[in-house]
Amino acid sequence: MANSGGLPSYGAVSHRSSARSGYNTNQDEIQLRIDPMNADLDEEVNGLRSKISLLKNVAQEIGNEAKYQSDLISQLQMTVIKAQAGVKNNMRWINKKIIQNGSNHVFHVILFVLLCFFVVYFLSKFSRR
Repeated sequence: MANSGGLPSYGAVSHRSSARSGYNTNQDEIQLRIDPMNADLDEEVNGLRSKISLLKNVAQEIGNEAKYQSDLISQLQMTVIKAQAGVKNNMRWINKKIIQNGSNHVFHVILFVLLCFFVVYFLSKFSRR
């Protein structure tokens, strides 16, 4: 016997919720009626149990990986926060030094650029010979 999904049909399956007296707890119960002609289902039940066990292990591994990645992201966020604080402190220090030394830094940058230009010029001139 096969249903439209290609799976064997063993009878009707019903799903119901029941509430115990005194408080509301929903406990899912599955009732399975097995057709007496297909009574030898132990192999299929054991196969389903092993597949459920495998799925449980996969779900646990997924949970472990999610926890590991969450911890890793938290560590990375802390590292970024520390780096931002370090950059901010260095910018303050640089701005303070610029203010203390005046505008000499512009002169030094221009001298450095000119020095680099002349070095490249002389290297290109001597490399042609």
